[in-house]
Amino acid sequence: MGEGAPARVSIQHILVPHDFSETADHALAYALGLAQKLGAKVTILHAYEIPAYGFPEVPALTLEAAGQIERGAQSALDAVARRAQRPGVAVAGVLRHGPAWSEIDAAAKESRADMIVLGTHGRRGLARALLGSVAEKVVRTAPCPVLTVHVGDVPGASA
Repeated sequence: MGEGAPARVSIQHILVPHDFSETADHALAYALGLAQKLGAKVTILHAYEIPAYGFPEVPALTLEAAGQIERGAQSALDAVARRAQRPGVAVAGVLRHGPAWSEIDAAAKESRADMIVLGTHGRRGLARALLGSVAEKVVRTAPCPVLTVHVGDVPGASA
């Protein structure tokens, strides 16, 4: 490729993290539109964590409760994947256990995703400082390009 020649980019696999929010639904809609135009497959990823408490008066989560959390997350992910079906787009759901940002990065590496399409809530100030920003961490650490989508970025989406 000569100097100044445009790089050829091939997007064949789009990873879409999903937290079952409206914001994630809008990012998924955006990714599905891209996938249809590019002939790409879409993997919807949900990462969940089991709450851990360090207080003696709070009982530890039982294995049964942890199993219920996992089954609930899998059921919700399956429903999102069913709703995401589009002609010509292969859609799969992947459930992972761990901090969202690190599981997104790991899944992108393992699956060789060409792009991550991630919804962002657009929090600012104290709310962002207290809650952290999964999107910001993913943008800084991802092994591939990351497209962030805010609800206002999707035509027809309500803000």
